[in-house]
Amino acid sequence: MAERPYIVGNWKMHGTRAMLAEARAIDRAAERLIKVEVALAPPFTLIHATRKEATLIGVGAQDCHPADGGAHTGDVSAAMLKDAGAGFVILGHSERRADHGEKDADVRAKADSAIAAGLNVIACVGETEEQRDAGKAESVVAKQLKGSLPEGEGVAAKVTVAYEPVWAIGTGRTPTVEDVGAMHCSIRKVLNEFYGEEAGATIRILYGGSVKPDNAAELLAADEVGGALVGGASLTADSFLGIVVAAAETPEN
Repeated sequence: MAERPYIVGNWKMHGTRAMLAEARAIDRAAERLIKVEVALAPPFTLIHATRKEATLIGVGAQDCHPADGGAHTGDVSAAMLKDAGAGFVILGHSERRADHGEKDADVRAKADSAIAAGLNVIACVGETEEQRDAGKAESVVAKQLKGSLPEGEGVAAKVTVAYEPVWAIGTGRTPTVEDVGAMHCSIRKVLNEFYGEEAGATIRILYGGSVKPDNAAELLAADEVGGALVGGASLTADSFLGIVVAAAETPEN
């Protein structure tokens, strides 16, 4: 791995102020689990409160609008996220692509806006079951990467990629470790081509898709896996920290 493994909890549309206790517990544990970089992406309503309660871990957002401001009712700009205490934003998650019709160009526009506002970006890519069964998984992901990633000098240092096979998110199904490693190696090749080998080699590639404490160690040991984007298992400190501990104990690959 280029850096410490990066374990990010995506709370999705879960969380009221009562869940700040889970964030505090995760934050306290992070103090002793220094081999791992830990972060949470709560809903918009909890970003500021989570940043105040959790001072050792990263805190980010789950989406942003590409515009700096304006007549976009219900949307939140990258600058607003930064002001609320976010340090990064997840973009292009498969649920955004499917539920809101986001295209690669939309993700890139949001990434450009986020980086301009001083946020780091976690760009999500992944294939459907139909695409994998048709033998198109790697080509689909490569196309998403090339269309979604921000361009520009020094931009790679602000980018993390999350590979999330759509058919494994929230289903309890996971691809084989060999499949994960093969896809991550394919992503690495695209990153090296897109940003140049020196910059591309530094980008962490997270795996996301039904990551749990009991399968985390195996998945994190796969080739080119630099961490995990965790959904449901990040909602409680107990389950999330099980994944963090697994990352801390995983040898560099």
